[in-house]
Amino acid sequence: MNKVVLIGNLTRDPELQTTNSGVSVCRFSLAVTRRFANSDGERDADFINITVWRNQAENCHKYLKKGSKCAVIGRIQTSSYDAPDGSKRYTTDVVADEVEFISSSRNGGEDEGMTYGAGNSSRPVEKKETAELQEIDDDSLPF
Repeated sequence: MNKVVLIGNLTRDPELQTTNSGVSVCRFSLAVTRRFANSDGERDADFINITVWRNQAENCHKYLKKGSKCAVIGRIQTSSYDAPDGSKRYTTDVVADEVEFISSSRNGGEDEGMTYGAGNSSRPVEKKETAELQEIDDDSLPF
């Protein structure tokens, strides 16, 4: 199984390109903070390259920018290429199936809670607010 779930902040504005066949592809880097502090008491971060395709790529380019927080669900993909100096270079990217915009300073947080899934829909799906929980007396529980 090859599945990755990440939450982090964009380290740069997303870059949108189009393939020769007209398919949109967006690339950005996500800074994901590690869970534990290092010996200096600071929390390090990993910088992970993300690749998003089609309508979802266009939405990421439109709504995300450097500093935006988002969640990514996808898969790890490795590849290699020959550098100009003749050495072999290896890359590791996450190809996103889903991207959820947790916050976006581009639109003043208007996109908070919007999800753009793997489908071809370019419309955001709003998350519904849940009602406030009410206290229940333990004696009224059936178990």
